[in-house]
Amino acid sequence: MNFTDLAAESEDTEHSAADRAAAATRSTWVSVVVNLVLTATQITVGVLAKSQGLIADGIHSLSDLVADFVVLFASHHAKKDADEDHPYGHQRFETAASLVLGTLLLVVGVGMLWSAFRKLESPETVATVHIVALWVAGGALIAKELLFRYMLAVAKRVKSSMLVANAWHARSDAASSLVVGIGIVGNLAGYPILDPIAALIVGFMVTRMGWGFSWDALHDLMDRAVDEQEVQAIRATLLETPGVSDVHDVRTRKMGDMIVVDAHIEVDASITVEAGHDIAVLARQRVLQRHRVLNLMTHVDPWHRPDLDHPGQPALPPV
Repeated sequence: MNFTDLAAESEDTEHSAADRAAAATRSTWVSVVVNLVLTATQITVGVLAKSQGLIADGIHSLSDLVADFVVLFASHHAKKDADEDHPYGHQRFETAASLVLGTLLLVVGVGMLWSAFRKLESPETVATVHIVALWVAGGALIAKELLFRYMLAVAKRVKSSMLVANAWHARSDAASSLVVGIGIVGNLAGYPILDPIAALIVGFMVTRMGWGFSWDALHDLMDRAVDEQEVQAIRATLLETPGVSDVHDVRTRKMGDMIVVDAHIEVDASITVEAGHDIAVLARQRVLQRHRVLNLMTHVDPWHRPDLDHPGQPALPPV
């Protein structure tokens, strides 16, 4: 591979990163507009129509709105180049954002649960809601489901776990709107208690999702490895590199949506140190081009051909 090819591939990578950031920003701003309209409509109508479930759904939309701005903040900082204090770059801003999103959902969910429990303790205080609340809940359901499908498609295309988290946040809103709609129907049918029960279910859904996002992000911040399938794919790329006889001790850790890899490669013991170094450089280039790997650190080990007789290596001098 010549320097012209490497330069072209580097340029393609830069364009891919730029497209990824642009897609993330564009989809998030769409979410901001949708959630801003939904928040204002749901909370206002919820108060006027006396629907606790719709108010809870509006607060959930408000948490989505705050989450969108967290995503925009993280996307901006994650694009920064590596510097002296952050030699691997700033990709973990996205992981930190996922942790913030999860924590936000937890707080909102617990607040919803508390408010719903208070209402259920005094069922006589639950008022009959106005039918306009049902129309707003139905409109919110459609808007959130469409937003979820759009954001998830973008997240998968650019391979961003942070955007996936934000998309599923929108899906949780769609599910909560469905529950709220059912609660409002029950309330209008003569069972007022169903409205705070709907708010209770929404609170549980939000709390559960917040815990899941927080737990995953926390593990990623503690250098959790990627799944075994991806590790084996990286190992296969190393083994396919000309001059690499075997590979062992492949270790990975997540850096935002990228991966940092350490690996031991075995090369022919009879070649020069310079030749072994060239093989390691080629192996690194191939892995970075084929996988979402930010950096690969290789350790070169000697490999002895099994068909040759090697009486053994001289003992190392004492340290």
